[in-house]
Amino acid sequence: MTDRPRLGYRYDDLFVGMRFRSPGRTITDADLVGFAGLTGDFSELHTSDVYAKDSQFGRRVAHGMLGLAYAHGLMWARTGELRETAIAFLGISDWRFVAPIFVGDTIFVDYTLTELRDSKSRPTQAIASFDVAVVNQAKAVCQRGVKALLVSKEPLDAVTASQ
Repeated sequence: MTDRPRLGYRYDDLFVGMRFRSPGRTITDADLVGFAGLTGDFSELHTSDVYAKDSQFGRRVAHGMLGLAYAHGLMWARTGELRETAIAFLGISDWRFVAPIFVGDTIFVDYTLTELRDSKSRPTQAIASFDVAVVNQAKAVCQRGVKALLVSKEPLDAVTASQ
């Protein structure tokens, strides 16, 4: 095994109360159009300036699921903080869409490790739960909930796994 720099936190580094913040991601018109095409959700609230102008929001809003999807990518893929421990996304609970995300907003994900428990069926793995908040550039919470992640207690060899 060759020496290589650590690529993120390992299981032994994790503790309840640990806080993280993702990089930012600015939501663009292309994001809404692409997400509508991908999902088939062409609701006028997302695709029509004229319709959205007369809505309670006064302008187009991003799909709620687009915010959730970007939050997931920002947390796990963009930060790389858990790349030596993360095995699988297990699920979400109590997810709420609190405020709209608009075109031009930059979102960040603030997340805190709230529970870390051993897997009952796999002794080399654990389950990590995170309290998650998607916030915009004004620090307003747009979405929030709990995400669970299956983690390895042994460092994953990201170099070997990607070959």
